[in-house]
Amino acid sequence: MKGISFNTWVYSSFPTWVPSYPLEEVIKRISSFGYDAIEIGCASPHAWPDYLSKERRREILKLLKEKNLKVSAMLPAPGGGPGMNPSSPLAEERKFTINHYKEVVRLASEWECPTVIWVAGWVVHGTSQQDAWNYSLQGLIDVANFAKKHGVTMVVEPTPADSNLIETADDALLLREQIGLSNVKVMFDTFHALYRNEVPSDYAYRMGEYLHHVHISDHDRLPPGQGRGDFPSLLKALKDIHYDGYLSMEVGFHTRQSEPDWYARTSIEYLKAKLAELD
Repeated sequence: MKGISFNTWVYSSFPTWVPSYPLEEVIKRISSFGYDAIEIGCASPHAWPDYLSKERRREILKLLKEKNLKVSAMLPAPGGGPGMNPSSPLAEERKFTINHYKEVVRLASEWECPTVIWVAGWVVHGTSQQDAWNYSLQGLIDVANFAKKHGVTMVVEPTPADSNLIETADDALLLREQIGLSNVKVMFDTFHALYRNEVPSDYAYRMGEYLHHVHISDHDRLPPGQGRGDFPSLLKALKDIHYDGYLSMEVGFHTRQSEPDWYARTSIEYLKAKLAELD
């Protein structure tokens, strides 16, 4: 595996307003806890592309290198006021979303990040499931072709706790298959698997060679080991399939009561211990 990463949502304003820290501060903290990489959420105040000047982009890349921290992945902030729904019945929203994704891809390339996460969208009342699927499919083809030119891989994530279009491992694999591009892979989040009362290790075996990225979270967005998730079995499954991506903690961002540093420290301490046992 490439290493352990930490997602910035719990240090940002998405989807809850507080606590919120500048990206530079988050980079310093994540590095100090011993992480190999950081996964950056593309929302304010961290990485909304329109809010980042060329100079600031260079400064952040310089800081990442100084702290020896890779960028494991970047992901958009779906929902909220602007929507960002690639399967929207509104052509204007779909167009805006695709252009936003391309700017996220461009930013990922500048920060030497290999992966951008595709949140496929949600079905709006009055739109058929098939039409919503086709909108997302066409949008991803557009973005993935753009991403290929920038050396970026797009990964489809099942998000049943948050949306109603790509809900299972098979959904993600089917969309990838229909796309048919080499830089479109899949990923999963243990939180979403647990939400469906499914077994995360099953997702690893099911996705197999197409698995490119993994989000780690216990139920209720707790750090791994703090809830009911069977993470030793998941780590064994990932080893069995020769997974070579990052394990990215996506925890704690569901409530303003979260203590971000506790989530970051607790997650890496647990995961390092379990990985050592696996060796």
